[in-house]
Amino acid sequence: MIKISSRSLDDLEFPVVCAQISELCITGQGKEKALTIQPYSNYNKTVFGLNQTNEYFNSKTQDLPIPNHGFDTIQPEIKLLGIDGSVIEIGGFRKISSITETVNTHLKYFKKYSEVYPALSETVSHIEYDQSLTDRINGIIDRFGEMKDDASPLLQELRRSINSIRGKINSSFNSALTTYQSYGYLDEIKESVVENVRVLAVKAMYRRKVKGGIMGNSKTGSIVYIQPEATFKYTRELNNLEYEEKEEVKRILKELTEFSRPYRDTLIEY
Repeated sequence: MIKISSRSLDDLEFPVVCAQISELCITGQGKEKALTIQPYSNYNKTVFGLNQTNEYFNSKTQDLPIPNHGFDTIQPEIKLLGIDGSVIEIGGFRKISSITETVNTHLKYFKKYSEVYPALSETVSHIEYDQSLTDRINGIIDRFGEMKDDASPLLQELRRSINSIRGKINSSFNSALTTYQSYGYLDEIKESVVENVRVLAVKAMYRRKVKGGIMGNSKTGSIVYIQPEATFKYTRELNNLEYEEKEEVKRILKELTEFSRPYRDTLIEY
């Protein structure tokens, strides 16, 4: 085994070379790893490293080059998987799914073209092809980073109810708008939005004739903003449903995190 002293490496400006390589790396982990590069300790490792490099370099001219292998770091997610009771958010699972799919794509590629890339194929030969984690995540989270409606029967039911109530909110508001407009109770602007709530713009003198909850008034006091009574009832129901939806999303993410914990070592390998 050959051991080169740190002084000799400094004389050769080896750290300077590592710093230059680091600047060319794309990922944060790549940049960090480049700064800790050390010379190979024996002849066989040196030859293997040269073969890896040559195969990768030559892949650029192949008819079927090595697939894209960019990735977002999953270090925070790996850390969370090591903490009991922790929960990974949707964005974290998207990154896990992406890197898992990327690795599986490469495992299939190097198995198929092992004769073309013997060193690179050997480099990944210890990693098992496993689609189960990706399939589980993709069954719950869509490609846009949203939780699928059918991630659970309860979530599907809640979202159907939410869409139904939203329809009732719009219908009840439009009905009140038409009715009170015909009575001449509304200002010229007819409606407005207060605290993300659609409200009727009622002339102050008619505020007692319009049933609903007062949400505020104009600076001049000539307009009172009222949410119609029926709309208010449906909005309160919507708030309850949206709370239940958030709780179910949390439960599903917690369950998915628990499912993913046994894969922590595999993800570190990836």
